[in-house]
Amino acid sequence: MSKNDFAPRLIAWQADHGRHDLPWQQSRDPYRVWLSEIMLQQTQVDTVIPYYLRFLQRFPHLADLAAAPQEAVLGLWSGLGYYARARNLHKAAQVVMDEHGGVFPQRAEEIARLPGIGRSTAAAIAAFCFGERVPILDGNVKRVLCRVFGVEGFPGQRAVEQRLWALAAELLPAREVGRYIQAQMDLGATVCTRSRPACGRCPLAGDCVARREERTTELPAARPRKTPPRRRVQVAVVRAGDTVLLERRPPAGIWGGLLALPEAGEDGAAAWVAQRFGEVAGGSELPPLVHAFTHFVLEIRPWLVDLPAVPPLAADGSLHWQALNALDEAPLPTPVRSILQGLREG
Repeated sequence: MSKNDFAPRLIAWQADHGRHDLPWQQSRDPYRVWLSEIMLQQTQVDTVIPYYLRFLQRFPHLADLAAAPQEAVLGLWSGLGYYARARNLHKAAQVVMDEHGGVFPQRAEEIARLPGIGRSTAAAIAAFCFGERVPILDGNVKRVLCRVFGVEGFPGQRAVEQRLWALAAELLPAREVGRYIQAQMDLGATVCTRSRPACGRCPLAGDCVARREERTTELPAARPRKTPPRRRVQVAVVRAGDTVLLERRPPAGIWGGLLALPEAGEDGAAAWVAQRFGEVAGGSELPPLVHAFTHFVLEIRPWLVDLPAVPPLAADGSLHWQALNALDEAPLPTPVRSILQGLREG
């Protein structure tokens, strides 16, 4: 297809068939647009909306987020996954307050210097809020470009990604950049979907290489498959009355900054508890859970140990007694929340 026709077709299609009622579309406030873009990374719109609304109810302005304790931010993010997004969001809000006088940067190049904001997200914020003429390249856009123009190779490979960035820049319209960016997102999310794309509703179908060659299942090329490594860990579920023992994770890494069940190590949960609180009963095994991360699979084996009373904790603050009836806003990873809810309901 002619590259000059690409943007006008999408802009016209978006006006009639695109999404216009998402909560973050009603504002050009960069804080709200940025929040939505971060939440939407690796997460479906229907999942994001209630989190987005609750987050803004608690932190209606960027200054409110910057002043909040990280634990409160992580608590509201609990269950949304990819927790580095929340930590970086909090850190970036503090940078905007401390280094930019509370004024969100307007150019994509400056926005991309904030923690946790990549090139595509920065461009989306700059285009939506400030009208900057810059391309984006999120997963939806990559899929549309690969199919329409027949771009070969896995989009995550550097050479393929560079080609897609160049193509995205070449296709930019002179005007209505914000609507065009939204059109790309909408088309990828609602029509040119990963599986079973609705080609009959696509404004680009007549010129799409993937449709013409019947290659919509092949383009874009899939990530080269590798069997993810599997890690097994036993965790100590230490219950004392109506409370359970949790351990705050280190700031970086898996579940950074969240409250999780202590990992027991090679000697097992009963030995772990005995070393810290004295002799205890052997306990009992709870149903295991399997949780898939991006690069590995974690098999969690919870071991329940009941204590007759709540013992004192060391002063380092890493361990924490959590009331089982107050789990809702605690910053817990999804599998830990599942284990504790089962314990509370059992």
